[in-house]
Amino acid sequence: MNIVILERNSVGEDVSVDCIRDFGEVTEYYNTVTAQEVRERVKEADIVIANKSPLNAETLGDAPHVKLICEFATGFDNCDLEYCSARGIRVTNVVDYCTGMVAQHTFCLALALSEKLPHYDEYVKSGAYSAQDRFSNFDIPFCELEGKTWGIVGMGNIGRRVAKIASAFGCRVIFHSVTGRSTCTDYPQVDKDTLLSESDFLSLHCPLSDLTRNLIDETALKKMKRTAVLVNVARGRVVDNRALYNALVNGEIAAAGLDVVEKEPLETTNPLSCFKDSSRLIITPHLAWASVEARTRCVSEAYENIAAFLRGESRNVVNL
Repeated sequence: MNIVILERNSVGEDVSVDCIRDFGEVTEYYNTVTAQEVRERVKEADIVIANKSPLNAETLGDAPHVKLICEFATGFDNCDLEYCSARGIRVTNVVDYCTGMVAQHTFCLALALSEKLPHYDEYVKSGAYSAQDRFSNFDIPFCELEGKTWGIVGMGNIGRRVAKIASAFGCRVIFHSVTGRSTCTDYPQVDKDTLLSESDFLSLHCPLSDLTRNLIDETALKKMKRTAVLVNVARGRVVDNRALYNALVNGEIAAAGLDVVEKEPLETTNPLSCFKDSSRLIITPHLAWASVEARTRCVSEAYENIAAFLRGESRNVVNL
């Protein structure tokens, strides 16, 4: 088997991918971005391992031997499933490998913002705390999670984990199903307007689709509490970034924690790049999924997907 890993760095160089060599000759590329790069690099491949690289008729048309595409990710929107199915190419993803980490990061963002940790950390490090004449400082008010309403969009594995943790903090949990097909009965399901108007914390855990693109737009933000904290660890385009910038500037919501933005890496033309108050906006570089443990599981799951394919079994197949 000729195996090509298009984006070796997507799982980090501190995590080994040597196990993939059990299945054949492996060619690794640190990163692959353009369609031209993909097209040249997969020509002789039997198996392609990717994350964001475009895999479609344009890039796979000259690669007649490709039988399997393994995503180093849960998402597979980089892959044209219809084309792959027509070609008989099986596409697999990895699931539930970073649920705990994404849930953990959700609360890292929410807690840092609700407790104004960036402000108080800087207060101490600036010398202002040492210069004051009393033992404590709480010049910017902050709040508890207990007794607050935590709203969720996307009640899949991650959403359910977040709901469980929020409940442990003493929050009332509500959620909204964009498709209306959620089978979750553990928490109250509400309409979008109720979710927006009642949530003190609103976290997003939904895939990007026509239903969720710009789900949180200017209209939605105006319906939220002025004291609300928004957390997006889903996909960047679920939130209209310019509308969010305006909402923060105008005080329409209290704060936002983002691990994803509309276009990544964050462009200097994105207005959020100009908002420097870290007590009200924290942006992390799409790392919520990326603990060492999660990235190790990602590689292991891709390994198992290849092994199953070679045994003639179906495992984590998203097409055909």
